[in-house]
Amino acid sequence: MKTIFESNMGMLGKVLDLHMERQNVVMSNLANLDVPSYKAHRLNFEKELQSALGDDDRGKLTRTEPGHLPTVFNAASFNGDITMKWKPRVVAGLDSVNMEKEMSIMAKNTLMYNALSDVVKKDFSDLQRVITDGGNK
Repeated sequence: MKTIFESNMGMLGKVLDLHMERQNVVMSNLANLDVPSYKAHRLNFEKELQSALGDDDRGKLTRTEPGHLPTVFNAASFNGDITMKWKPRVVAGLDSVNMEKEMSIMAKNTLMYNALSDVVKKDFSDLQRVITDGGNK
């Protein structure tokens, strides 16, 4: 179906949603920092995203034709994978949630979300410019 948006807009929207979901998972881990039996959760989607886009493990794209990229991304069929990691406690009263690690994951996730938001904002700014100015510079 032909749209006014670039073909990557669906992918960007889905990845933004997954980054927001990851932020919620990290916040849940931090909220349960002092709960003795709580196990830290993780949302991992990068490897699944690479395979959905046709990337290999080294991050190189494979081309099926010299003039285009490999496949069309289907945002509706792509989801992240929530996992629980648990390590036995070494000291009584401490659980498996490490505040420093959670904060670093949150900071990295925020940077990625903001970068993707800037890309989407630029796409909409370009569209707005075309609508208001007719594409004239």
